[in-house]
Amino acid sequence: MNLTSVKPGRDTVIRHYCESLFFAAHLPAGGANISVLDLGSGAGFPGIPMAVLKPEWHLTLVEANRRKAVFLREATRQLRNASVLEQRIEDSTSRGDWVVSRAVDPEEVLSNIPRLAINVGLMLGEHDFRSLQSKSSIAWSETLQLPWGDRRLSVYGAYM
Repeated sequence: MNLTSVKPGRDTVIRHYCESLFFAAHLPAGGANISVLDLGSGAGFPGIPMAVLKPEWHLTLVEANRRKAVFLREATRQLRNASVLEQRIEDSTSRGDWVVSRAVDPEEVLSNIPRLAINVGLMLGEHDFRSLQSKSSIAWSETLQLPWGDRRLSVYGAYM
């Protein structure tokens, strides 16, 4: 369906699955019954791997593109802890414990904090994160470099 720009093969496994699982494993959310909104879920990353890794969490994949939302519904049909909302981020009225995003403009994600959740997790490049660090409304925890060496980070923060 051409949902991502990464070509099939080793890079797909690393860029999509490994990065998403690494991100989910380090999300500083304690306990069960955590609700997570994956904004701009696209092909389901990081949301679907998070739902598989953490079956006690509930993942809501928010995607405005109808074609991608249809794909996500089909891809999550067997996942009891995942649901899909076909809507734009700014139109969403859902709330969660966490908002996560990977391929959405981080400024857009942060503009919806704390309306959607007070905790945020982002997968982004080092340069993009430097521009966000000055946001005084978010207390960022220590950044984690993704172990595949392309200057990408997992960052987690909380609204103050």
